[in-house]
Amino acid sequence: MRLSRAFLLLTAALGALALGGCATAPLGPTVAVMPAPGMPFEQFQAIDATCRQFAQQQSAQYQAGATNSGLTSAAIATGLGAAAGALIGGNSQGAGVGAGIGLLAGSAGGAGTYGDTQYSAQRAYNIAYQQCMYSHGAQVPGYAAPRYAPPPPPPAGYAPQPAPAPSYAPPPAYPPAYPAAQ
Repeated sequence: MRLSRAFLLLTAALGALALGGCATAPLGPTVAVMPAPGMPFEQFQAIDATCRQFAQQQSAQYQAGATNSGLTSAAIATGLGAAAGALIGGNSQGAGVGAGIGLLAGSAGGAGTYGDTQYSAQRAYNIAYQQCMYSHGAQVPGYAAPRYAPPPPPPAGYAPQPAPAPSYAPPPAYPPAYPAAQ
């Protein structure tokens, strides 16, 4: 069975896209950050959520680079493999074999480049996360713990506002579902 050159190139391109589409964003920090002494845990959790979002934004450019590096390596190697296969084999079958070998080699090279770029994305995420957490008063390994200053007490004579009345009617009183004791 004879396969056309267009079919082989389309197959190679789809393979490169499938392999390059495996890039994932950092799932979270890989560094330990602790609340400062005296910091309420609820406040620490709120800061953590804010800093995770900030770190994700800061590492987005590295993540795009990881995806692009895998796709580019696979596509270039596929093209070079097809050209080399056509020159060596002298026919479309040689081009197809060359494209397949080029796709495999390019994907392997792209995976290595992707791994390096993914490491850079995780590193950028961790740095941005640590900077954000430290600036909000959390303890970051390798740095002196910031002093957490709790908010000042309310002024003298301050009375908190009473809670508003519920905007719904209270539930009706039901008679007990069991008979009265005799």
